[in-house]
Amino acid sequence: MLVICVLEWNAYFSKTSVVQGLVPVFPNSLLSAEAPTAAHSHSNSASERASALSMDACYLVRVYLSPPLQFPHALPVARGRHGRQFAGVILSRATAGPVEHQERPWESYDSGIQSHATSDLARSLRLLANMQAAGLRPSTAAYARLIRGLARAGRTLEAEALLLEMRCLGLTPDAAHYNSLLEGLLSRAHLRLADRLLLQMADDGIARNRRTYMLLLHAYARAGRLEDSWWVLGEMKRGGIRLDTAGYSTLVRLYRDNGMWKKATDLIMEMQDLGVELDVKIYNGLIDTFGKYGQLADARKLFDKMCAEGVKPDITTWNALIRWHCRVGNMKRALRFFAAMQEEGMYPDPKIFVTIISRLGEQGKWDEIKRLFHGMRNRGLKESGAIYAVLVDIYGQYGNFRDAHDCVAALKDENLQLSPSTFCVLANAYAQQGLCEQTVNVLQLMEAEGIEPNLVMLNLLINAFGTAGRYLEALAVLQHIKDSGMSPDVVTYTTLMKAFMRAKKFEKVSEVYKEMEHAGCTPDRKAREMLHDASVILEQRGCY
Repeated sequence: MLVICVLEWNAYFSKTSVVQGLVPVFPNSLLSAEAPTAAHSHSNSASERASALSMDACYLVRVYLSPPLQFPHALPVARGRHGRQFAGVILSRATAGPVEHQERPWESYDSGIQSHATSDLARSLRLLANMQAAGLRPSTAAYARLIRGLARAGRTLEAEALLLEMRCLGLTPDAAHYNSLLEGLLSRAHLRLADRLLLQMADDGIARNRRTYMLLLHAYARAGRLEDSWWVLGEMKRGGIRLDTAGYSTLVRLYRDNGMWKKATDLIMEMQDLGVELDVKIYNGLIDTFGKYGQLADARKLFDKMCAEGVKPDITTWNALIRWHCRVGNMKRALRFFAAMQEEGMYPDPKIFVTIISRLGEQGKWDEIKRLFHGMRNRGLKESGAIYAVLVDIYGQYGNFRDAHDCVAALKDENLQLSPSTFCVLANAYAQQGLCEQTVNVLQLMEAEGIEPNLVMLNLLINAFGTAGRYLEALAVLQHIKDSGMSPDVVTYTTLMKAFMRAKKFEKVSEVYKEMEHAGCTPDRKAREMLHDASVILEQRGCY
């Protein structure tokens, strides 16, 4: 909306002869359709480039956001130090509410913008409006902070508008400005737009640095883009940029998600030869990789090595060991790790506790569940234990607390502070059992407590309907998400694809996949696998 606001603003003044020439024409988007669609030679095919032409920032604004603001004709024209209208005035006024006119020194404005950009973005934008209305120009450091703050808040179009404003004013954005916008685009899975930004960065003569490559590597690994990940690693090697601990952690995750667990062993040796210290994050990634592919003996050896080298296991370490031993049914070792974790003063993630309950429940070991729960209560974990007690009852053989209202009432009786995460835990427990009505009840109770359901909760509701085979209701939740002004994410579409797979509506899987791509979300590995499986089934049925 903001990019169009600025364009509408310029169009208004271009029709008014009195002020013609005072307002510079706002340049095309950095991510315009004329820009190539790849950051390197192997990125996209011709068909992909053609489909990417409609994915520029202005297109996204037109499709998904409301019409531009209508500015009154009497709105005054503010001039800058060099007699030109700043686009940032319109930007900040459109986003930050009424402008407080107050004369302040340049340093006060600039430092205020920088200090509030991360903690109070609205206030920072108001200061920008006041500053430019006074004919002053913020520093490049202030622009960098604002772009980073907007991008991290998911407001990438506004961040792009600020970057364009810098170019209009003759300021040269540096790598920090581009990296801030790149981070926002990649966090929203807008990989094609990120590729175009990289090309613009190259056109401006801005060299990519370690931060640029690490952002790309993390995003490509998360999206399962193997070739692009190898390209980034090759570029880093050619540029003499060595992987740090965070880079190796990303590489471990890439191996884990693409079935290359054997390479993880070679990676350990490589890191030791290079003198790279293995921290808890890398150990966790390696243990999770071995566990995922059933190499539990190697996972335990790595855990022993971790402890021997003085690296303290954290909650993620214990959760991974418990989860994968539960997955293969080795409850004896899982419970041993569970007890050891509590001896270290930690208690499990509620999802892990649900996993333990599920596996023990399948084996009919309800006495063991009660013994574990009482042991946790005796260790003083009363508040968190209240959540676990409710989960035990949800999965219990007697069906206690099958009603969401009873669950919430029990938590209130324990004087437990109800938070969004508490409701998410309860909704997830019901969703895994396919108890759709109870999952809906959790959302209603959440609203009654004054907490607005977020995208995570609605994704859980899609999962509940999908588990129960009620794919039409799952599809209705997706429409509700759109109507509420939220943006469905990869989890939303992947969960809906899973619902159609369970309902054997294989022809709908490809439709959801295409919609996910059209929405600018990059399909993950699970989505690609489901699309492949659905296509194979349809081909066998002669539908293709």
